[in-house]
Amino acid sequence: MIKIEKYSPQSKQEWDDAVRNSRNGTFLHLRDYMDYHSDRFADFSLVARDGDKIVAVLPACREGEKLYSHRGLTYGSWLVPLRHFDVTTMLEVWDAAMQFFQDEGIAEIIYKPVPHIYHRYPCEEDLYAIFRAGGVLAESNISTTIDLDEPLPFDRGNKRNVNLAVKSGVEVTESSNWQGYWDMLDGLLIEKYGKHPVHSLDEIMLLHSRFPENIKLYTAMLGDEILAGVVMYYCGNEVAHCQYIASTEHGRELKALTLLFDCLIKETSQAGYRYFDFGISTENGGLYLNEGLVRQKCRLGGRGVVYNTFKISVE
Repeated sequence: MIKIEKYSPQSKQEWDDAVRNSRNGTFLHLRDYMDYHSDRFADFSLVARDGDKIVAVLPACREGEKLYSHRGLTYGSWLVPLRHFDVTTMLEVWDAAMQFFQDEGIAEIIYKPVPHIYHRYPCEEDLYAIFRAGGVLAESNISTTIDLDEPLPFDRGNKRNVNLAVKSGVEVTESSNWQGYWDMLDGLLIEKYGKHPVHSLDEIMLLHSRFPENIKLYTAMLGDEILAGVVMYYCGNEVAHCQYIASTEHGRELKALTLLFDCLIKETSQAGYRYFDFGISTENGGLYLNEGLVRQKCRLGGRGVVYNTFKISVE
């Protein structure tokens, strides 16, 4: 019989082991990543056990009568093992969880499945369980992703841009200058959107220190001048995901960002990653599409992958 319990810090090692051995977990679901913003979200992560054995974990937080797939994460569904877990087990977990939610006074679940590109093996049993539970699609954000097994080439314009950047002397490198890049990024975001980056400099440097092989900064430089950059999140051997893409006006003139992406796509492909994900081009839960941005990403060889969110009523 499946039993649901709230995660406690005493189970940290068990949790992390379950994530590492799961089909659909990434380093974002490890407690050293999740807990860095524990002051911002009321953690209500769940553990499903069969006897003493963990069979699934759910990164989550609670606000009143709503339980969210953790709001500090881009995605976070039930993370499940490769073996001895099929759709029948998922339905048992879901039924036990729904009873647990009723007992805890939770009326609604906002659930963000891990997109299929992050799966180490097919893992969409939860989507079937959501259907059975009467879940409805609440948001649909579209990202642009390159399949590195069969990548589409850059269009002619971007091929010319790569050549221009190379001839101009632009160089791409992994960088440790987080301060310099964050100063540039923050200024650009304030000027364009009136917002700071979601992560502060201290937060991103803390996460980089905890996950140095998963979180890296790359910049395109002309001498000592930062022209463009991107923070890469490397998830297993499946996905290289872009965060905090930015370019200065001079960088745009020299097409520095195109060269940066050209280098990173080739590097991640050679390293054995399956997908290169540029990130979403939508706002307002997917109702607004930045058409210019998504076209730019498509001209670099990417095509659409959705990041969905579902709403499930507890009955």
